[in-house]
Amino acid sequence: MKVRVLGSAAGGGFPQWNCNCPNCSAVRKGSPHLQARTQSSIAATADATNWVLFNASPDILEQLKSFPTLQPARALRDTAIRAVFLMDAQIDHTTGLYMLREHRQKLELWCHSLVREDLSTGNPLLKVLEHYCGVNWHEVPLSSAGFGMPEVPGLHFEAIPLTSNAPPYSPHRNQPQPGDNVGVTLVDAATGKRLFYAPGLGQMEAPVWAAMQAADCVLVDGTLWTNDEMITLGASRKTSRDMGHMPQSGPDGMMEWLDKLPARTRKILIHINNTNPILDEASPQRAELHSHGIEVAYDGMDIEL
Repeated sequence: MKVRVLGSAAGGGFPQWNCNCPNCSAVRKGSPHLQARTQSSIAATADATNWVLFNASPDILEQLKSFPTLQPARALRDTAIRAVFLMDAQIDHTTGLYMLREHRQKLELWCHSLVREDLSTGNPLLKVLEHYCGVNWHEVPLSSAGFGMPEVPGLHFEAIPLTSNAPPYSPHRNQPQPGDNVGVTLVDAATGKRLFYAPGLGQMEAPVWAAMQAADCVLVDGTLWTNDEMITLGASRKTSRDMGHMPQSGPDGMMEWLDKLPARTRKILIHINNTNPILDEASPQRAELHSHGIEVAYDGMDIEL
């Protein structure tokens, strides 16, 4: 199984267009300790030919240009992306579908029915796409049996509901329902290797922890360093947990949980917000992560299991 990190930042990317926090200011000034990032998305394959795209960020065109493998050029119109999997209905994970509208066939779209509902009503993206390529929607079941995608042979998928938050245009906003946000385990059918992916994780629960413990690699929510990070900077009135993201530090934080994983587990943070000090490779927070054996995802990162 090969996984490519197409984008590693949270919504807005890094630097965010209207943000002048210390990180955004430093990267604009060319600091050697920070590197720009696009909004979070990954692609995975078992045969190096047929890929599934996880989330379609607003930066999808830039991400595709940076990874020529996804444009094999076998025909006049071609792509190696055979299916798209949406973890949720958030703008930063779905807007890129508009950029894929020139697809010659219907997009093979996998998501939970609640995500489909949000993208057909509050943000009717799927209705708009019907005027272009259209979509073949596939329900993502929340069951331990998992499922396969005929278009992406060699991979098996097991989705579980996460406690996070639905988009502002969802009727479930602040009252999340199972399926609004999911985590997924990717299993290589040939080797049995497992990767758990959850870019939006608001609370550790038993099924999530079991999936993380069983994985050879976890690629999980790294949005904010502290729970009050956005409030302290004056960027928001909401805490990290209010927004549906576990902070890395503090009691019951992501770092505390990652420390409990087996020594063999590769631990990587993704979906990094522009305010998070771990973006600065020279920061004490980054050094602390390193001392705990935790990596920070970057655009163009390759993971092979």
